[in-house]
Amino acid sequence: MTREEKSQVIQDLTAKLAENNTIYLADISGLDAVATSNLRRACFKADVRLAVVKNTLLAKAMEASDKDFGELPNVLKGNTSIMIAEASNAPAKVIKEFRKKSKKPVLKGAFIEEAIYIGDDQLDALVNIKSKEELLGEIITLLQSPAKNVISALQSGGNKLSGILTTLSEK
Repeated sequence: MTREEKSQVIQDLTAKLAENNTIYLADISGLDAVATSNLRRACFKADVRLAVVKNTLLAKAMEASDKDFGELPNVLKGNTSIMIAEASNAPAKVIKEFRKKSKKPVLKGAFIEEAIYIGDDQLDALVNIKSKEELLGEIITLLQSPAKNVISALQSGGNKLSGILTTLSEK
């Protein structure tokens, strides 16, 4: 790979890192061709982009980026794949589901909305992170609940009041 090609790859990686707030680093080494193809297919279905990267080029891209990746460049040893997604828990769900059949991929680390997770033991915490849409749905549900209670009370109160008035008018 020439210097110009390396420079171009670093620029592309830096742009990807700048555009996305959900970045996972995983080790998929040891997977055979069929398993790798199945992993790529699972990533595609979950709207996760998977790419194998060179550690030195990714480290330089992280260094050139405006974001603070903290200790994440220290996990760039051995084979590294980068997983990028819109939903913050999508790559973690793909990894967890895929590991039911295989011991790989192994989570090296993740960068999610400025939070840094290091190590495979963080996988369960990452799976349980709620997406933006899920959080908005919960907030809307919480906001609707008191209004529904007030409307329900007013409607039932109106029925009771009309029942009382009807009973009184009949006497």
